Amino acid sequence: MWSTFFLHEEDGRPIPPGVGVGPGAGPLGLTGVMGGRGAWAGAMGVKRRAKALTSRHPGGMSEVQKGKIKLAFFVAIVGVVLTVLGLGTEYWVELSPPKNFYNNQTCLAAHYGLWKGCSRTLWVADIDPERESCGPAELPGESHCNYFKFYTTGENAVIFQKTTEKSLNVAAAMMALFGLFLMVMGAICITTALSKGELFFLKPASVCFILSGLLMLLSLTVFNQSVLSFLASDHSVPLHHELSWSVSCIGCAGAMLILGGIFFLLLALPFSPWQRCFPPKNESDS
Repeated sequence: MWSTFFLHEEDGRPIPPGVGVGPGAGPLGLTGVMGGRGAWAGAMGVKRRAKALTSRHPGGMSEVQKGKIKLAFFVAIVGVVLTVLGLGTEYWVELSPPKNFYNNQTCLAAHYGLWKGCSRTLWVADIDPERESCGPAELPGESHCNYFKFYTTGENAVIFQKTTEKSLNVAAAMMALFGLFLMVMGAICITTALSKGELFFLKPASVCFILSGLLMLLSLTVFNQSVLSFLASDHSVPLHHELSWSVSCIGCAGAMLILGGIFFLLLALPFSPWQRCFPPKNESDS
């Protein structure tokens, strides 16, 4: 009775059944007590480790799910950064007449984006001898840039006696801006999901990122059509045109945003698509 009371006072838990603790138990009784206590401590340690591995946030999100969401969010953030880089630069298309068109030591090249256009005077001697047109625009030279008046007075821009298509340029810009707005909304949803531990916010985030990626690609299509319309407006000056690195940024951004949105959609499903398509084989079946 004394040893039973002592063990109850020490940890407040009853002695495991079947363990002898009475005065007549002897050394074997004490060994049984210590063995029972060791088994209980080992079981509690296993439970604590299992609880740590499957610890959940208030909304039921596990640590593994949180890590997967962060990885998919990183993919989407890369797409957002590329989008901002592409929208903020004017190297969407480069225009260049033949380098000897003006019969001068210099030639004129131009490049523009959604918001402004630039013309650059280059030295013919700096151009690759194998290149027939003036450029590329990255060569050193005197540059002049002006913002388009599409969004203020509604005037079209004239470059190399060719006139831009205002409606197509404005449509491409509006699609890009709306896509950027959807990216911000998707980022807010993911931030909320991680802070609140709610998987529900992954679904609207996936829709926002997928739509924003599609809008970026659609904006590129409309912009390319505006360039073709611009080139067809006048044929007095022969021009060589090529899409530049800003377009590459937007194209990669659209792909990354769509990929990130698909990842979020898969993480929001109540089951694992991989296990559903490829169920694990039981040992009894093999």
